[in-house]
Amino acid sequence: MTEQATRTVTIEQAGEKLRPADLHDLCDAADEAIRAGGGFGWLTPPGRELMERYWRGVLIVPERILFIGRLDGVIAGSAQLVRPARNNEAQSHACTLTTAFVASWARGNGVARRLTQAVEDEARALGYRILNLDVRATQTGAIHLYERAGFTRWGTHPHYAWVDGRPVAGHYYYKDLTLSPPASQPNESQP
Repeated sequence: MTEQATRTVTIEQAGEKLRPADLHDLCDAADEAIRAGGGFGWLTPPGRELMERYWRGVLIVPERILFIGRLDGVIAGSAQLVRPARNNEAQSHACTLTTAFVASWARGNGVARRLTQAVEDEARALGYRILNLDVRATQTGAIHLYERAGFTRWGTHPHYAWVDGRPVAGHYYYKDLTLSPPASQPNESQP
């Protein structure tokens, strides 16, 4: 009989700066996710300098909150909560979960689920009523995760993205955060 190793998943909000080692690990995880087809818009990894500038830029945009997911202490993915612009009073009740990814080596350990829950919890804490997101139709794992988490698909765009010379559909989801929060999740280190 073999023992299954216990994996530890932790989620944190990035501060105003990333330590150099964390920036390196975040770029590595993003590059790997992009190569595995789970990039957040990129189809091929950009150069390292561009990727580092991207992450540094995320940290200085006031409407963005970066969440980092770690598996056994190593950065394995991230997600962002984007608040509406201050001049958008009509949509000030809604925010967006965006640019979520998990490196393929870390999938199946609950990192994506915990990142999604952290964004949802923060959105509720900030007083938002609606959490929106969109995802390529080819991201079946993410679609399954979001639907299990209670997001409602409200539409599909047949030309959402262009991949390998042809259109790829995308789905749009929302979650009403005024409804009861989900029941507690199992032990945090469980998948």
